[in-house]
Amino acid sequence: MEKMDRENVRILIVGGLFLVTAFVWWPSAASTQCACLRISFLDVGQGDAIYIETPDGYDMLVDAGVDSGVLRELGAEMGWRDRYIDLVVATHPDQDHIGGLPDVFDRYEVGTFLETTNVNNTPSATALAAAVKTEKSTHFLAEAGQVIELGAHVYLQILSPTGDETNWESNNASIAMRIVYGDTAIMLTGDLPAEIENHLVELYGTQLKGDVLKLGHHGSKTSTSEAWLDAVAPRFAVVSAGLDNRYGHPHQEVMQRVFARNIQTSHTGTDGTVTFYSDGQTIWRE
Repeated sequence: MEKMDRENVRILIVGGLFLVTAFVWWPSAASTQCACLRISFLDVGQGDAIYIETPDGYDMLVDAGVDSGVLRELGAEMGWRDRYIDLVVATHPDQDHIGGLPDVFDRYEVGTFLETTNVNNTPSATALAAAVKTEKSTHFLAEAGQVIELGAHVYLQILSPTGDETNWESNNASIAMRIVYGDTAIMLTGDLPAEIENHLVELYGTQLKGDVLKLGHHGSKTSTSEAWLDAVAPRFAVVSAGLDNRYGHPHQEVMQRVFARNIQTSHTGTDGTVTFYSDGQTIWRE
């Protein structure tokens, strides 16, 4: 798919708890006739990588797994000739989330990059910082309350982090976002722990509703609390983790909470890449 020229526009949006500056990409014409949002949880082993394409033809990558294996998955999703990604998000600077991003920046032109201020001096974080500097993408820091619009129909609500997360433990600094298309929504939280999930429940309440939930921290027992599941109330859940990984993800107690709510669950380690579509009214798994 040939990408069209983008124009960054800053606007002010007021609504509910959100009084924010939004970063908006508007196409000069519709780039696809499909009216569906597509979101794919990529099979990158023990890590996170999520690819999103909007009805307007804009695309976003959230995290990139542990290494260059993400390039194979992106090639399958985007086609090998497409070398432009509108928005790349690094939820937090852990190896299993950003390890593949330097390779992404090397192969693709990236329009905008979103990350936290969280500091990590690992080789992966250093390599990513160098790649971002070389790419010269538009660069923003995530903050709760931001709304980011991708075209005319899809927008992201940034729910966390709040405050200066520079020196926080990296999982605590994870970007939590809700991707909204019409009446449907997807919740992504990186490795956000239960105590911050519960804080978000107190802040946002019913505004957290989502049809699809990526289980926090690969299904670790540190995330996906009872209160969080009840607030998001998803129909579908996704575990992004490697098969038979050494961490024991997903943990049994987490899955018991999920199954008790009759949530349909997929696992990239057993199912491979897991893809959902939304027409703005309903959402379904491919």
